[in-house]
Amino acid sequence: MNARIRRAVRARGHFPNEAAALKCVYLAIMSLDPTGQGRRRWTMRWKPALNAFEMTFEGRLTATPK
Repeated sequence: MNARIRRAVRARGHFPNEAAALKCVYLAIMSLDPTGQGRRRWTMRWKPALNAFEMTFEGRLTATPK
């Protein structure tokens, strides 16, 4: 993420005020995941591994009521 922000700031070069700099950083961050689905994709990739861990370590990963 830092590399993408750095690239965006270098490409712009000069900012007239702090708000313009913040907007540039915000747009660089939003361009990394414009749909906001990054977290959902992460959990989809980990679901098979979590299922395997759940079968191996039965009862340790899920919250149990006390």
